[in-house]
Amino acid sequence: MGAAARSGEHGVPLPLTVLPYAVMALVAVVDGVAGASVGLLPLVSLGPAFAGLIGTWVRTAVIGALAVAVVCALGVADGLFAERRGFAAIGAVIGVTVAGVIAAVTRQRREAELASVRSIAEVAQRVLLRPVPRSAGHLRAAVSYTSAVAEARIGGDLYEVVASPAGVRVIIGDVQGKGLEAVETAAVVLGAFREAAYDEKTLEGVGERVQRAADRTVSGGEKFVTALMAEISPQDGTTLLNFGHPPPMVVSPDGTVVFPEPPVYSLPLGLGMRQAESAVPFAVSFRPGDQLLLYTDGVTEARNAAGAFYPLAGRAPLLSEADPEHALEVLRADLIRHTEGPLHDDAAMLLLRYREPAILPADRVVGATMADLSGDGGDGDEPVAGAAAS
Repeated sequence: MGAAARSGEHGVPLPLTVLPYAVMALVAVVDGVAGASVGLLPLVSLGPAFAGLIGTWVRTAVIGALAVAVVCALGVADGLFAERRGFAAIGAVIGVTVAGVIAAVTRQRREAELASVRSIAEVAQRVLLRPVPRSAGHLRAAVSYTSAVAEARIGGDLYEVVASPAGVRVIIGDVQGKGLEAVETAAVVLGAFREAAYDEKTLEGVGERVQRAADRTVSGGEKFVTALMAEISPQDGTTLLNFGHPPPMVVSPDGTVVFPEPPVYSLPLGLGMRQAESAVPFAVSFRPGDQLLLYTDGVTEARNAAGAFYPLAGRAPLLSEADPEHALEVLRADLIRHTEGPLHDDAAMLLLRYREPAILPADRVVGATMADLSGDGGDGDEPVAGAAAS
C-alpha cells in the first residue's frame, strides 16, 4: 500500500480521517437495533467533535451538517420529533459542530505559526550552518550531527572548516546550554572564527580573536563554549588549540589510536575571565594515512542502558571505510545503537583525512596558488565553508 493510501487529508493518517464517519455510522446502527428508548441519538455529535480535532474547519462544518442529517433521519424513523427529543439531539449536534469549527480554526492558526517558525529556522540553518565541503585544501572532510531532539534543526554544537593561506583551519565547539541563546552564542563564535581564520597569521591569533568575541557576547559566566581549533598545513604540520574541549582522536593506518592532550588546558570561551597567559598551541602527529576525528562530548558521554559511556577508542575500526562520509555514518549508527534510544545531548563529529596526493610536490609548495590551497581547482567540490549545531 502506497503512502497516499495510508494517509488522508493534509497527511492525517487514514484511520483518523474516516473516524468521524465511522462513529456516526456506528451510532446509527446501534440506535436502529436498540431502538429510540436507549437514547443514543446525541452521540452522533461525536462525528464533528473528532473532525474538529484532526481536520480543517470546512471539513468539520461539512461533517456537522452530515451529522444533523443523520439525526433528522433517525429522529423521524424513531418518532422523536413528536416528543421534541429529536430537536434536543439536533441542538447538541449543532453546538458540538460550532465548538469543533472554532477548535479547528484555532489549531490551524497555530499550525501555520509553527510552520512559519520552522521555515525561519531552516533559513537560519542554511545561513549559519553551512555544510562542510568534501575537500578543503589538501584534506577531505566529512561531518555528522545528531540532535538530542528529533525536531531540532539548530543548536549549540558548532564546527567550521576554512582553507586559508596558512593551511586548513578547523574549529569544533559546544555551547553550554540549549535554546536560542546557545544558537546566538554559536553564531558569534562561528562568525569570529570565519573572519579570523582568513586574516590571522597564526592559530594563536585566531584563538584570541574568537575568545574576545565570545567574552563580549556571553556575560555573567552563565554560558560558555568549549572549543578545539586546528591548523593543518602540508609543510608545517598540525597544530591544535584547546579551550576546555575533549581531545581529538588520531587513528593511524595500523589501528593505533591516540588522544593528544594539550600541555595546558585553556579556559572555555566566553567566561569573561582574564587569563594570565594566552592559550598554548601544541603540535600533534597527523600524517598521510592517518585520520583525525574531532567531536563534542555528546559522543563520548553517551550512555547505554547500563550507564556505560560510548567506547569511542574501541570503535575506531569503524572508520576504515574508504568514503569518509560513509565511515562517519557507520560510526553514528553505532552510537545510536549504543544508547538504545535518543541521545541526551547533541553529538557532532568532524572527520579529516588527507587527499590524494596528500602533500603538494616540493617544487610547488613555494608557488602554490589559492586554488591549490582551497582545492577549488581540483575536483570541483563546493566552495570551502562549513558549519553546524545542536
